[in-house]
Amino acid sequence: MKRPAIVVPEGCKEVLLHACCAPCSSAIVEWLVQHDIRPVIFYYNPNIFPREEYEIRKNESKRHAESLGLKWIDGDYDHEQWQQDVCGLEGEPERGKRCELCFTLRLTAAAKKAQELGIQYFTTTLASSRWKSLEQIERAGHLAEQTVSHRGQDTLCHNDVTKYPDPGVTFWAQNWRKGGLYERRNQLLKEFNFYNQQYCGCEFSQRPKS
Repeated sequence: MKRPAIVVPEGCKEVLLHACCAPCSSAIVEWLVQHDIRPVIFYYNPNIFPREEYEIRKNESKRHAESLGLKWIDGDYDHEQWQQDVCGLEGEPERGKRCELCFTLRLTAAAKKAQELGIQYFTTTLASSRWKSLEQIERAGHLAEQTVSHRGQDTLCHNDVTKYPDPGVTFWAQNWRKGGLYERRNQLLKEFNFYNQQYCGCEFSQRPKS
């Protein structure tokens, strides 16, 4: 039996969707809604530079969510902190160590937000881009899951140390280019008249390609 292009985790009826931009999230959101999965859109991208570019992408993401009546959450923008976090990796090529660290930082924030909201699953639109490494994204997502989900921690209760089950959060690792979603993305980009950025986001991704 052929495996479906998109595999839904068991019992998933709601997901926190880390969105990098409106064009990349549009087809994913449409698919989720059509399959009775409620997406909560979390826009957290402190890597984007300059601030004006960040605001344009943020507003497009918000416009898209509001047009569909979906919950949209604005993450903090602290590009200076992001620069400190990736310090020393400025010279890395695209799909290098800087990108994987950037994914990990953003997905850890998404995992924390999902845990805060009581949403078990989180996923990311980063996995819809043909310019990104799916392997890096998957590693970053699982690391974020492990960082936030402290399963089986010890707790002191009535002078006894006992184990308690922490359901934590689960990263939904999915290639969101499959199932015709990449083609649908390009259709929705035109239908919604989205602003379509021409570079990944950070100042280092703007460098001329050799």
